Amino acid sequence: MQGNIHQLHSPESAKRYFEDKLAFTTGPVELDRWIRTGEDNLLIVDVREAEDFAKGHIPGAINLPKEQWQNPQGLDKNKTNVVYCYHQQCHLAANACVRFASLEFPVMELEGGFAAWKEHELDVEQEPVHRYKSGQRATSPA
Repeated sequence: MQGNIHQLHSPESAKRYFEDKLAFTTGPVELDRWIRTGEDNLLIVDVREAEDFAKGHIPGAINLPKEQWQNPQGLDKNKTNVVYCYHQQCHLAANACVRFASLEFPVMELEGGFAAWKEHELDVEQEPVHRYKSGQRATSPA
């Protein structure tokens, strides 16, 4: 439902909406504080493409691009899975939250995505250049 400035909205409806928004979203500064204080009841989930994840992501995040949502390995039903994508207008994270919640995973969305995280100049982690992909074996130099 889209309203306009001339329409008065029910204060009760607004209260419910904002209570839900607070329950299911977080911002980059709040998430950073949780990470720094060692909050162990959350898992950070990056739903961007693997190539973008490798270039930089929120420290400790796991990567679950869209093609892995049917069988999302790494999510935790005993933690809040904080999901993020590219930016505020990207709906990947919201769609992922719908999918993961339907599989009974507790979820929250990071408002603003990775762009907001970077705008606040928060720590970014990158994948090591020589990281082995699953299925590859490490070999000793001859």
